[in-house]
Amino acid sequence: MVKIVTDSLSDITSDMAGGLGITVVPLTVFFGRASFLDRITITTDEFYYRLTHDTTWPTTTQPSPGAFAEVYNKLAEETNEILVITLSSKLSGTYKSAMSAKELVKKKQCRIEVIDSLTVAMGLGLVVIAAAQAAQAGGKLDELVSLVKRALPRSHILIYFDTLKYLAKGGRIGKAQGLLGAMLSVKPVLTIKDGEMSPVTRLRSRAAGMDYLYSSAAGYARIEGLAVEHTTAPGEADKLVERFGAIFSKERIYRSTVSPVMGTYAGPDAVAVTVLEAEKK
Repeated sequence: MVKIVTDSLSDITSDMAGGLGITVVPLTVFFGRASFLDRITITTDEFYYRLTHDTTWPTTTQPSPGAFAEVYNKLAEETNEILVITLSSKLSGTYKSAMSAKELVKKKQCRIEVIDSLTVAMGLGLVVIAAAQAAQAGGKLDELVSLVKRALPRSHILIYFDTLKYLAKGGRIGKAQGLLGAMLSVKPVLTIKDGEMSPVTRLRSRAAGMDYLYSSAAGYARIEGLAVEHTTAPGEADKLVERFGAIFSKERIYRSTVSPVMGTYAGPDAVAVTVLEAEKK
């Protein structure tokens, strides 16, 4: 069976990963000299407490090629086919590490395909989940590569930010740079376009932001997958899940907390909704 690998910025939790046989390679977050593996040696709750209470501004780094090679070599004992799907290469060096690691694999007959998703969070996560489900159904590597490449353009993420200062401080603001001069009361909604952050709209309140996330997602005629995630706003995420229950089975909505590394740039009170649009037959 094809083994599926992704990174922790897919926002795939350990429960999701375990049930689908997905291996998640963590990025690292630093508070000063203290380093923590994303979701492994620091939980989301611990991270967001530190983010909002610690005077030290966190920084992040991608996994090393060695970290990916360790995963590849372990999985190569079980399979000859590995599919790796990483977050956008325009936001991180993770894709480059995943590619470099292929040269470090001992079992040369193991074929490894690495795909740069050009997206992040559940925009990536829903596609990884679809690939893992296809792998469990017996799909071969070439079939899964094709599936992922067809699915990525159908994965649509919208992220409500309470503030853009974390994104700007971390150097990941991309095409949303022009929003920095907006009034403090303006709440931006961004998406991922061509692999980097891009502005969608500006709203006057969080309530308007939640309405925008809901109406935008609900506007898709055929939805294959749906995810709601947040940084420090579980109440808002829960309300969105309830609202989406009117158009999509609540049991099928993936609910996640944004990973610590992604949270370094999203900041507190961010909420994201991702739709994986159904493929046209």
